[in-house]
Amino acid sequence: MFRATDREHMIMRLDLWDYDSVVEHADHVLARLEADMPPPATGGLWPDEWVELFRRWTTTGHKRLDLGTAEYAVNASPTVVTLTATGTFPAAGFRGWLQIESETETAKTYVLYFEPPDEPVDGAAGTFTIRERYRADNKSVFVHDSTGVKQVH
Repeated sequence: MFRATDREHMIMRLDLWDYDSVVEHADHVLARLEADMPPPATGGLWPDEWVELFRRWTTTGHKRLDLGTAEYAVNASPTVVTLTATGTFPAAGFRGWLQIESETETAKTYVLYFEPPDEPVDGAAGTFTIRERYRADNKSVFVHDSTGVKQVH
């Protein structure tokens, strides 16, 4: 849920990628997100939708996201790279997205998350196509999913 820049900014006080720590401090984190965090120098305020997602997470039992699995393709032009994940959710009602997990001067790693529904949903599992576009930068691209970390570009 947190960007790498959010984690870097807070790491001396709280590891935002440590589930148990975030659960323990969720009310304080939410209060700061609603007020003035993160500051512009470290990525800027979260959009209202992100704050609402975090709020919903805190009020619905701090459910963990699942790591998904997919087939990946990368399409690179001179100016834009598109990472595409396609597959089938594990059950009806799931949502999924790609999120940057880490970035260095030579590589970036995305993670594929699946969010289960709050309540069971009838019906068949849906298929998905998720795209993440970014400016071309000649970096290697890795994806972290339920099968591990794999290089896709």
